[in-house]
Amino acid sequence: MTTLPSGCIQQRDKETYAIRTTPTSGMVTPDDLETVARVARKYNIPQIKITTGQRLALIGLKEEDVPQVCAELPFPIAGHYVQACLGNRWCKLGVQNSLAMATAIEKRYASIPVLAKIKMGVSGCPTCCAESYVRDIGLIGTRNGWTLVVGGNSASRARIADVLATDLSTEEALDLIDRFLTFYNENGKKKQRVSRFVNEKGIDAIKEALL
Repeated sequence: MTTLPSGCIQQRDKETYAIRTTPTSGMVTPDDLETVARVARKYNIPQIKITTGQRLALIGLKEEDVPQVCAELPFPIAGHYVQACLGNRWCKLGVQNSLAMATAIEKRYASIPVLAKIKMGVSGCPTCCAESYVRDIGLIGTRNGWTLVVGGNSASRARIADVLATDLSTEEALDLIDRFLTFYNENGKKKQRVSRFVNEKGIDAIKEALL
């Protein structure tokens, strides 16, 4: 039997599978796209979907092809992801470099074990195009630095994230995310999403423990 990677999803037909590959910050190059297209043609993949989390979902894979498709794609197959806007690298509204921050976060947390999947959003300005307030962990750029929010969720039990800290430098924001994830891992329940953890624990108690 084929060993399937974590996050591989059986489809409605009970025969084929889908995988989601994660470009860093949703950024791709022409070479990346050509590689994805080549892999899709080689393995007769009938559908590619750009997901709301800035990932590419390859749909309709044969079970025996999944491991080799994963090996040939230019991006990792991961459950966690960091969604980012263009930030001040390109957008006239951006006041912080959301792409660089998202890249730093992905490199830092790609292999850290957590209680449940983590979705992060990094927005380069308060317009919040990366939907940071409805992500497990969100960053919003301001002229004074980064605002860090935790506990957002966009599912059926939707929740706006609570503000954990404001006016953070990049290094301070990354350090506080480190400490928050450690606190979450040590005090949360297995498979408990961050939004439920924050709602149960209370943002004041979290601030008291971390700030």
